[in-house]
Amino acid sequence: MDAYLVPTGFGEDEFIEKKSRFIGRVWPVETEEEALARIQEMKKRHYDATHNCWAYIIRDGAVRFSDDGEPGGTAGMPMLQVLQREGLYNVVCVVTRYFGGILLGAGGLVRAYTKGAKIAVDAAGKSMKQVWTALYVPCPYSYYERVKLEAAAFGGILRQTDFGAEVELELLFPREQTEPFLNRLTDMTAGTVEAMELGQEYRAFPVEK
Repeated sequence: MDAYLVPTGFGEDEFIEKKSRFIGRVWPVETEEEALARIQEMKKRHYDATHNCWAYIIRDGAVRFSDDGEPGGTAGMPMLQVLQREGLYNVVCVVTRYFGGILLGAGGLVRAYTKGAKIAVDAAGKSMKQVWTALYVPCPYSYYERVKLEAAAFGGILRQTDFGAEVELELLFPREQTEPFLNRLTDMTAGTVEAMELGQEYRAFPVEK
């Protein structure tokens, strides 16, 4: 199971360009049917809009886009290219336009729909979906801060902390970083702190912008 980027959640933003209102939206989706349902939802909500242009990428599935009446190549393809440049999969983007009476020209349309998709992606955020290894790490309080720092250095995520006679941590690591972290933990604590593997999970977590 490979690692790949998906939207963290729903994202929405908008702007005005020469009196035309552009509303960009992005959703995470798992199937083409779900992507098409989102598109239809926007077409119903914005039935009075001039255009509802869209693009989606399903991992190991369909890659499609639509100009929805805008001149060919000025809307759907630029939106798709934004999703591709951002490295996203399992994503659908809809940019709704309310025409303001001033023509933008082909170049202006490309820039506007590119911007609409980009601000929606930025609003949604990005997460890395990959295999994570869950580790249970009980450690003395004297090692607590150092273990947290080392975990972060190896791309780990602190999921749970319990404070008792000692600190009990539940950490998640990208699969390929698990063994290097365990080796570092052994070296750092001279073997006095031992981790126990709880299992593996295939899920997405936000990545830093």
